[in-house]
Amino acid sequence: MKQEEVLNLFEETGALLNGHFELRSGLHSNRFFQCAHLLEQPRTAATLCAALVEKLKSEIQALEVDTVVAPAMGGITIGHEVARSLGVRFIFVEKEDNKLVLRRFKIKPGERFVIAEDVVTRGGRVQETVDIVEANGGAVAAIGILVDRSGGKASFDAPLVSLLEIEPVTYDPADCPLCKEGLELVHPGSK
Repeated sequence: MKQEEVLNLFEETGALLNGHFELRSGLHSNRFFQCAHLLEQPRTAATLCAALVEKLKSEIQALEVDTVVAPAMGGITIGHEVARSLGVRFIFVEKEDNKLVLRRFKIKPGERFVIAEDVVTRGGRVQETVDIVEANGGAVAAIGILVDRSGGKASFDAPLVSLLEIEPVTYDPADCPLCKEGLELVHPGSK
């Protein structure tokens, strides 16, 4: 699937918002990917996740995976669809006291994972997920995301594969021209 097709799906489903947003990273932006709107359409979600799996398989030689793991909330639907496409188990990590933890599931020593996520800006939640997998004896074979909005800055020890690579403008809150214009700051994502 071409990047233009992916971007069109985000626009058609209302999942690409324009305005003044605070991202989970703390940065401000004039654009926000609200994947929940795209994921309201199960067939669209299945199509995108199947395309992500195909891209993972084509870019990573001999991809061997036992399980897909996703950070809750944004990655759960994506992780489930990616696992279904791969024919493997799916688990998730979730917030507890404002950090991600593994609560409901067990990881076997040597278990191989793909981490699935919706959007990455700095990659903090993905890195937390990598750390959890490794601390529990697992290994991360790859990271698959729908939107890499880091401009190539998000970097991990495992290969990162995304369907859409885009670098919307981001601002440090102290120097945000949207704040200076007095535009209302919106927090549309999870914190």
